[in-house]
Amino acid sequence: MTMQDPVADLLTRVRNAQQAKLEEILMPCSNTKISIAKVLTEEGFVESFEVEPGEEHKTLLRIRLKYFDGRPVIEEIKRLSRPGLRQYSNKDDIPIVNGGLGIIILSTNKGVMTDRAARAAGIGGELLCSVF
Repeated sequence: MTMQDPVADLLTRVRNAQQAKLEEILMPCSNTKISIAKVLTEEGFVESFEVEPGEEHKTLLRIRLKYFDGRPVIEEIKRLSRPGLRQYSNKDDIPIVNGGLGIIILSTNKGVMTDRAARAAGIGGELLCSVF
């Protein structure tokens, strides 16, 4: 069975793993998931990620979650654009998450990046998810 929304699957796995206090999660890999994991690592929301070979030429993505004083660093992570209702934004209309404390991850023509990087580059794109 094919997965309808791999980005929502990634976000749900992160939420569930943090609620269960797991140290790491393992999931099927895609280029978009790798890009999102890279942004989350650069912004300090997760500890690290790595791509591993799986069985039958399938690759797996392993994400090590980050905790501070026993609480997850990611308080809220939610999908903005979804397959049934895509949400796009130009550089001037990119929303701000919790007064600038959180980030929005966008898919742009220059790759997957944060809202701050997109504003600095002067480009907009599809709003993938918000993280706080």
